[in-house]
Amino acid sequence: MAIFSVYVVNKAGGLIYQWDSYSPRAEAEKTFSYPLDLLLKLHDERVLVAFGQRDGIRGGLGSRAGPALRKCAVGHAVLAINGMDVNGKYTADGKEVLEYLGNSANYPVSIRFGRPRLTSNEKLMLASMFHSLFAIGSQLSPEQGSSGIEMLETDTFKLHCFQTLTGIKFVVLADPRQAGIDSLLRKIYEIYSDFALKNPFYSLEMPIRCELFDQNLKLALEVAEKAGTFGPGS
Repeated sequence: MAIFSVYVVNKAGGLIYQWDSYSPRAEAEKTFSYPLDLLLKLHDERVLVAFGQRDGIRGGLGSRAGPALRKCAVGHAVLAINGMDVNGKYTADGKEVLEYLGNSANYPVSIRFGRPRLTSNEKLMLASMFHSLFAIGSQLSPEQGSSGIEMLETDTFKLHCFQTLTGIKFVVLADPRQAGIDSLLRKIYEIYSDFALKNPFYSLEMPIRCELFDQNLKLALEVAEKAGTFGPGS
């Protein structure tokens, strides 16, 4: 079982807190000769496959893609070169990725590809989009007083949402088999009330930067992953 992400969205749709345990998973690793038969481009400080497809490696920034699609490209990113992890546009030892791969003297070269981690800007945009979907879901309800979207399900994860009476949304992305998420959402709300709202230095609707909030949230997530639910007095 696993909990992948936690997001807190304010009543205006702004992302005020996010926690991720997701690490990019390598989906393909190949050895290439020069010249590289994939077009790589720098996008949002990540080196992505812009065009081309081979051996399961996919491009996601085609020239026909519009600006909105480009912001959330789903193509592969370069994760490592010759076993050396890539962080943004540089390898772990400081080499600039596109410059290194443009030099024929560095070939043959082994490149590991996988789906990139979401950038901060993408997370802000997706939080705003979910806020809008939540409102649309409420408006589409044939009955008044709809709770809005409480769960979205895919084959690889479930998105769970709990909205408070003041409009704050707590969102958890978890393994579809993970139990006890409803209890976890309310536990996160309790932690928010105790360690953010009661913090004299915290301003409502603003990003949450509180060490005690972080510590207690991580503890709650550990309990949820191990036990699957919360018992009385947890």
